[in-house]
Amino acid sequence: MATTSTIAGTRVPRTVRRRLQAEWFSNTRADVLSGLVVALALIPEAIAFSIIAGVDPKVGLYASFSIAVITAFAGGRPAMISAATAAMAVVLVSLVRDHGLQYLFATTILTGVIQLVGGFLRIGQLMRFVSRSVMTGFVNALAILIFLAQVPEMVDVPWATYPMIAAGLAIIFILPRFTRAIPSPLIAIVTLTAASLMFGMDVHTVGDMGELPSSLPVFLVPDVPLNLETLEIIFPYAFTLAIVGLLESLMTASVIDDLTHTSSDKNREARGQGIANIATGFLGGMAGCAMIGQSVINVTSGGRTRLSTLVAGTMLLFLIVVLGPWVARIPMPALVAVMIMVSVKTFSWASLGRLRTNPRTSSTVMVATVVVVVATHNLALGVLAGVLLSGVFFAWKVARLLHVEGHDSEDGSERRYEVSGQVFFASADHFRSAFDLTRVPSVVTIDATRAHLWDVSSVAALDAVVLDYRRLGAEVNVIGMNEATAALVGAHAVHDKATATLPTAH
Repeated sequence: MATTSTIAGTRVPRTVRRRLQAEWFSNTRADVLSGLVVALALIPEAIAFSIIAGVDPKVGLYASFSIAVITAFAGGRPAMISAATAAMAVVLVSLVRDHGLQYLFATTILTGVIQLVGGFLRIGQLMRFVSRSVMTGFVNALAILIFLAQVPEMVDVPWATYPMIAAGLAIIFILPRFTRAIPSPLIAIVTLTAASLMFGMDVHTVGDMGELPSSLPVFLVPDVPLNLETLEIIFPYAFTLAIVGLLESLMTASVIDDLTHTSSDKNREARGQGIANIATGFLGGMAGCAMIGQSVINVTSGGRTRLSTLVAGTMLLFLIVVLGPWVARIPMPALVAVMIMVSVKTFSWASLGRLRTNPRTSSTVMVATVVVVVATHNLALGVLAGVLLSGVFFAWKVARLLHVEGHDSEDGSERRYEVSGQVFFASADHFRSAFDLTRVPSVVTIDATRAHLWDVSSVAALDAVVLDYRRLGAEVNVIGMNEATAALVGAHAVHDKATATLPTAH
């Protein structure tokens, strides 16, 4: 049976051909159309993020083109959109102000290097520590931030803005009930742009946000001294950018996994983000990462493969360089309508109803994540707060499962304590207080057959109990420890190690 096929004169294994077909060409028409929608939505976002960072609009636009195209090939999550983002831009403000644009390029390159190393170190595995409550909070917070980002375009604006936004929302919401042949956001943008030009409506346009570049990006080497002083300047920024970028990218990848009911390679995504940022620094762009808003636009518009991401990046460059004068006339209300609908679709409305039915700790974690992200506009801080809170609640819950029961012998000369559960830093005090030092028999036996000691805090608690009984004149035996617990006690305990015995072999 043949295991190869010919593509452009080159023999390719069938498994490779099938993978290429699945990842690139299994959804061509929808991917091209969704990529075009995303490209249009990326333009004002990239310009706005450039303004936030204090640089020329072309820095954000070139970055969005470069990162989108490279992650289409190197990323681990098909159909996810990566580009310049607000989360990265705010980190760069003081760097650009104090040291200039060339240091931004150098920082972007170093950011990519750190992310690339993180990918090889399998940093994607850390996603297993992010609970569902944190993920829901992350999604809801981003939906709120996406909506809040549109508010400036709805305040102190010409009156025609409001009916145009309403019309755009109506098209996006109603059109899919009749046809999904063309993404409704694309229809809304084209229709409202035509209406604006036909009737000469007085509304803000994309061109009002900043000048679009008219040339292709070129390769450049950042003009900074290659010395330790430069590294001391850029490393703190690069490290922060790398962490924020990886966190937002991996979280967004998980969201798209859920939306598409598929899986992704988180470690490959981390490496892909690194490669993209390294290349972007040499093309005159700023550091970027995954964008949940544009990723949701892509997926809900029908995008499913890497082709949609590639089209988004290449069309972005084509639109700004070749069709710049026309793109500049796109009314902002059309794009605002698209982003408002994205925020509505991104928000997990079902999570509001589950606030009462879910465990109180889970609801608290979700709400805390939302509050911190929205209050600080810092995704890393919000997710970190949620993860830490989840850890505290989990430790508290496990600590409550520890039980210590005491039983006296018939003659009262011996007291046996049976320990069951997990002994660690959160339950160590409970373990120690469970022993009654007011009644001291001749022999005390601590049976740890159904227990496990996890850390030095638990060993210290065991030491304290044994030594307290010995000072009161009792003989203490610790029995039944499993191999891991006995090894920990043997390495760190200060009481007589000879009393720590392994379970009898059967």
